[in-house]
Amino acid sequence: MDNATHQYLLAGHRAGMMYALTPPPGAPVGLAGAQLANRPGSSLEFMDHREYQPGDDMRRIDWAAYARTDRLIVKLYRQEVNPHADILVDASLSMRLEATAKHEATVGLAALLAAAAGNAGFTHCLWLGRQGWREAPNASGPPTEWMDVDLDYAGSPADAMDRMPPSLRAQGVRILISDLLWLGDPLAFLSPLAEKAAAVVIVQLLAEAEVDPPPHGNTRLSDVESGEQLEVFVDAAARRRYRAALSRHQQNWHRAARQVGARMVTLVAERIVTDWQLEPLVAAEILKVAGA
Repeated sequence: MDNATHQYLLAGHRAGMMYALTPPPGAPVGLAGAQLANRPGSSLEFMDHREYQPGDDMRRIDWAAYARTDRLIVKLYRQEVNPHADILVDASLSMRLEATAKHEATVGLAALLAAAAGNAGFTHCLWLGRQGWREAPNASGPPTEWMDVDLDYAGSPADAMDRMPPSLRAQGVRILISDLLWLGDPLAFLSPLAEKAAAVVIVQLLAEAEVDPPPHGNTRLSDVESGEQLEVFVDAAARRRYRAALSRHQQNWHRAARQVGARMVTLVAERIVTDWQLEPLVAAEILKVAGA
């Protein structure tokens, strides 16, 4: 991992101190601030009754119900779940596109989200999509201690998912950072990501040049992952076709996100790295200003 990447992690971590991750909509919270699962456990939050079974804790017997019904009934309480965020970073070469701020924004945003998760009482884990989805070294530690956060994979997050899907914690919040610029069925990628998740957030991170095509004239397009190059002439009609194709691609992802109950937000790298003001994530209730 080079020094620039380390500096981006530091900057993102500092910026993350301004924010806190917002708990999933509708998530119940216990007395100590932990999330409450929809399954029995040992919190103080009452859940339901059921008949006594051998081996049940005798302290949970509802003696008032026994007096009324002459049946042994036990009280069930919700299980407390320590909130957790899995941060999944697309580590493909397109996320460090030359002459753009994508590298800085990708690494910095991952660090910011980890810091914001900590401010909200969440644990976190950083996953990198390379030759499979794997935890980064020190993935659960502070972003300043992360290692090997290199965006160098000549493939897509879907390829990585096919090779080795991540072992994500059940009932956690899952946040994907990617440009989403690969061919394939978004729903096929998002469905396993959303399985047993408390919430799924998709942050599409694009460079300004990917949102606003280059000016008129002869342009050489290079695929940073395959090395393929193409000489094209860009005019007003070509720009319109590009924008329309990008819009259709984004609509497909938004549609798939809605189908799995995920939220999707698009950010432009150059617009966030100057001051890390993330109004789109705040407006979507993914982040909130710490202390607010």
